[in-house]
Amino acid sequence: MAAAAAPAYAGGDISRSYGVWRNPKNSVHLEIKDCGPSTCGVVVWASPKAEADARKSGTDTLIGKQLLRDFEAQDNGTLKGRVWVPTLKVTLVGSADIVDIRTMRAKGCVLGNFLCKSQLWTRIEGPSVLASRAAP
Repeated sequence: MAAAAAPAYAGGDISRSYGVWRNPKNSVHLEIKDCGPSTCGVVVWASPKAEADARKSGTDTLIGKQLLRDFEAQDNGTLKGRVWVPTLKVTLVGSADIVDIRTMRAKGCVLGNFLCKSQLWTRIEGPSVLASRAAP
């Protein structure tokens, strides 16, 4: 019998989510970090196609934009906040759960827990990952 895993944020340890994560298509990389009183996810790299899609929707660039906003740890270990989707021009109710050290399940919903979409994001390893994303 397998033992149940402890929640990723047991005791409010939100810092376990900090780092750089890539979406399933590897078209956007977010740095999840402390943003004052809450946690946010800022785009540190985007593929040319992701940038073009954002421009079609009226966003000049994805780099530096907060896609995850006002995220806070919940008692059950989930992070909750708001998710901005530039191609749809909407902000959704969002949540994130750390599945394991390399995997995060992110979910955005239109109304509460209704009409939701979830994705598995993968942590990007390496100390130079942010330096490699810096503008020339």
